[in-house]
Amino acid sequence: MRDFRRNKNMTTARIFRRNQIISMLSSLLPQAGRSAPARLKEGGFGRKIMTDLPPKGAGEKNMNAVVHLVNYAVNTGLIADCERTWALNTLLDVLKADALPELELNENAGLAETLDVLCDYAYEKGLIPENTVTYRDLFDTELMGRLTPRPAEVISRFEALYAESPKAATDWYYAFAQNTNYIRRERCAKDLRWKVDTAYEEMDISINLSKPEKDPKDIAAARNLPASNYPRCLLCAENEGYAGRLNHPARQNLRIVPITINEKPWFLQYSPYVYYNEHCICFNSAHTPMKIDRDTFAKLLDFVHQFPHYFVGSNADLPIVGGSILAHDHFQGGHYSFAMERAPIETEFTFPGFEDVSAGIVNWPMSVVRIAAKERERLIALADRILNAWRAYTDADAVIFAETEGVPHNTVTSIARMRDGKYELDLVLRNNLTTEEHPLGLYHPHAALHHIKKENIGLIEVMGLAVLPARLKTELTAVAAALASGRSLREDPLTEKHADWAEQFAPQYRITADNAFEIVRKETGLVFAKVLEDAGVYRRNEAGKQAFLRFLETV
Repeated sequence: MRDFRRNKNMTTARIFRRNQIISMLSSLLPQAGRSAPARLKEGGFGRKIMTDLPPKGAGEKNMNAVVHLVNYAVNTGLIADCERTWALNTLLDVLKADALPELELNENAGLAETLDVLCDYAYEKGLIPENTVTYRDLFDTELMGRLTPRPAEVISRFEALYAESPKAATDWYYAFAQNTNYIRRERCAKDLRWKVDTAYEEMDISINLSKPEKDPKDIAAARNLPASNYPRCLLCAENEGYAGRLNHPARQNLRIVPITINEKPWFLQYSPYVYYNEHCICFNSAHTPMKIDRDTFAKLLDFVHQFPHYFVGSNADLPIVGGSILAHDHFQGGHYSFAMERAPIETEFTFPGFEDVSAGIVNWPMSVVRIAAKERERLIALADRILNAWRAYTDADAVIFAETEGVPHNTVTSIARMRDGKYELDLVLRNNLTTEEHPLGLYHPHAALHHIKKENIGLIEVMGLAVLPARLKTELTAVAAALASGRSLREDPLTEKHADWAEQFAPQYRITADNAFEIVRKETGLVFAKVLEDAGVYRRNEAGKQAFLRFLETV
């Protein structure tokens, strides 16, 4: 196991306030049953994946919301039984209450409901200036932050579990991120998800509903905030424990784990939005821009060496084809099998001097070179050679230009995994050339598909998971209803932009009220496959295949 030790820079919790209510607590809270050291010895705060409900007793009854939150923290292992009094007092401190407020809810209420009750109280008492999502998130994160173990305790537990197995460590850490409410389970559950069979593989389609929209009041207030460069970005280590502000999320309940990647200090955490199972982020300890080079491949392969049950990938490092955060070097990974991983090699290829490395073109809508070997160094060397060849490559006949007017266009999106005892790299060829016809990018979703997907195609979508905008929940429902009823799609603002598309596929089906929505969902998935074809630098035809091979022969 790599050295997980690091200097801690963490604000300490203010504890043991309102001691005058201790006598009252004795009648409300069970007394300590085990010590904090015992908790660590037994497995520590939430090793098992816990639900956000306390165990059900005999019958249902109402319970004070503050006590209920303390019980939740005990039941999920965030705190030990002996810490109940301390926990209740520190929550009262956040609530600015000298005694338990009269806030009752059913004892089987979940975490989200409990926090909602406490946020309502905070607004009524003026602790929250506006009853908006942003202010409520800032407040309930402070509540959960008071119940979240200190970084040293989290790191120690992760390290101990890693000694058992990497999977044991990540199983616990993922559950921990959920139990602290850093991953808001109730919001993630709102995302719409389905699968669609395509000409390539079964792809994942999702409509992202987990990110709440900003209230206009919050947007207006944020404009008046003084400029701040702390934390420098959303991925910097300085976010751990940060209280947040209107234009920066609270992170008191965030705990990051130090890891060593390619002999450099990095950190591991989970994404709060969980686009797929165990969606993790590993990021450089330094705020340094993303860059695809030989070291990138070494870092990706080092990560899967340490966490062989996870894949990990890097966005491209150029605008249009890159991710949303290019200012901070980071990867995304997790425990999930994407459609691209399942896609087979359709054309094998041997690179001279690398006869020991299996390679070929993947049957995928984008242009993917897959290489695999038992030795990491062989993959790193070949990947670097492919990258350097691609960065310098121009093929005017295929409308691929390495640069125009000194601006570079060629790079790769790279994904690493372990498969059958071998290291495997997928190198997705990317080009960010723009034209008059395609000002957003030639190898980008074309305009005819913008009614479904206009945004950039990043790492997650490259691998076959569509993250579609929230507007589609309402719009696709309206399209299905119009098709089922026979109403004109062009008379409703919700469906007008989708009319050409829907009128094209509708004659292929006998659409009824019972099947309309499923048909629309299926056709949405097929659009996503076309989106990925648009993003591929080589067309999915014989001419495109030959052009792809011409490049490979130059490597």
